[in-house]
Amino acid sequence: MLNHGKLFSLRRNPQSEPIPRTVPNAAGGHSFAISDWARLDRFLVLGAEGGAYYAGEQAMTRENAVAVMRCIAEDGARAVAAIVAVSEAGRAPKQGPAIFALALAASAEAEATRRLALAALPRVCRTGTHLFQFADAVEVMRGWGRGLRRAVGDWYRAKSVEALAYQAVKYRSRQGWTHRDLLRLAHPETEERPRKALFDWICRGTLTEDLPALVHAFAAVQTDGVDGAFAAAQVRSHGLPWEALPTGLMTSRAVNEALIERMPVGALVRQLGRLTASGALAPFSPGTAHVVGVLSDRERLLKARLHPMALLIALQTYASGRGLRGRLSWEPVAQIVEALNAAFYTAFAGVEPTGRRLVLALDVSGSMASGAVAGTALTPREAAAAMALVTAATEEHWQVLGFTAEPGRSWHQGAALTALPIGPSLRLDQAVAATAGLPFGGTDCSLPMRWALERGVRADGFVVYTDSETWAGPVHPVEALRDYRAKTGIPAKLVVVGLVSNGFSIADPEDAGMLDVVGFDTAAPALIADFLRA
Repeated sequence: MLNHGKLFSLRRNPQSEPIPRTVPNAAGGHSFAISDWARLDRFLVLGAEGGAYYAGEQAMTRENAVAVMRCIAEDGARAVAAIVAVSEAGRAPKQGPAIFALALAASAEAEATRRLALAALPRVCRTGTHLFQFADAVEVMRGWGRGLRRAVGDWYRAKSVEALAYQAVKYRSRQGWTHRDLLRLAHPETEERPRKALFDWICRGTLTEDLPALVHAFAAVQTDGVDGAFAAAQVRSHGLPWEALPTGLMTSRAVNEALIERMPVGALVRQLGRLTASGALAPFSPGTAHVVGVLSDRERLLKARLHPMALLIALQTYASGRGLRGRLSWEPVAQIVEALNAAFYTAFAGVEPTGRRLVLALDVSGSMASGAVAGTALTPREAAAAMALVTAATEEHWQVLGFTAEPGRSWHQGAALTALPIGPSLRLDQAVAATAGLPFGGTDCSLPMRWALERGVRADGFVVYTDSETWAGPVHPVEALRDYRAKTGIPAKLVVVGLVSNGFSIADPEDAGMLDVVGFDTAAPALIADFLRA
């Protein structure tokens, strides 16, 4: 007699076979499909730059763009609101995905959606670079109609003349676009003499007395024979940004010491290596004391919308003592290294400990070692370690595990879990590096729950950092969690931290005890804690 139960089960099925409501993932297994709105959130934070193991940059961009357009068509107001919310809160490492999504909304079929998107332009495109990115994206989707020209013109009219002058000297060109190009397309009209003079200078280079002092200072440092002392005085007197200075002045210690005093937080973090190489940052120097003070100022970090990933990249680069490109090298200042490490945790929204017992499981499989998170130098594997540390630094009861290969077996023969020697006592960049070189196995996201059940580990929650391309296990992750709940009597929860902008999750959207969040969203750690605490 045929034993149907052995051939089909609702409680225990290999991941290579579907269970209700799952779809095939790119690895050959089956996962739950996330909604278009969830994918919009993933794209806004993680983007598609650099692609991933299972999808190249172009394919991933197309897939996400189609999902974003479905959201825009379904509810344009909601889509634009989501774009603005992620951008204004600084939740994403880069603005590019939000700007691209806004360009899609500005090209929507519905006129009301187009109006909303163009009205949101100054909220999402806050700098000249952002505006150039938007122009580059929107031009390949639609023509320069009256509404678009008016929105760009309003961007130039809404800023104060001084703020606009700063944008003009700091962001002169990006992606083949200049302010001159956009002004000639938009034709913004103004009766303000200083603003009219500024438009004329941008388009024709005409210097007049009506221009802000910053423009005259910019013109003064462009002349031949300008020395570091004069340029430093202009920086201090008029707030010239480093982008406005000729390359030849950037090695001047006097110039760099002046820049440190007024440099915005984001620029300061990105320029730490160069500033150290110039001698402006050294042990016990005033510049070092200033940098440490800035990195220790929680309110200033949050106000600057400085994303934690920017701090992590800065820490990795600065501690290495050499740039990612070129020959620039420096001797890291220990105080700055430690300040960057602490600032990483500060940059996340305040997280209260939950008091729960947590298993933090890092997917360090091959697919997680390819591609880049949000177009940065971080792989999803490295980002997983960093995200896990945020929770470990907050919580008292935790265990960090990594998905690895079974000892003596190749990656396709078996998967296992290995306790990882990382935690808040280890410096962030060192903890991230600890995930490199591990023998990865086939991805099996059911392992954390099975591991806990086999060892009698009583956990209140499992947090899995993954791309959800799970395929190798004898049971689906949701089945393993429900088995764990049934056998231990613990209503354990599962949090899936997605680190690739794909359409899959191992969390069942119909199970209230499972949550899917976007990795490296600055709101994620607090959201995870609130969910586990509830």
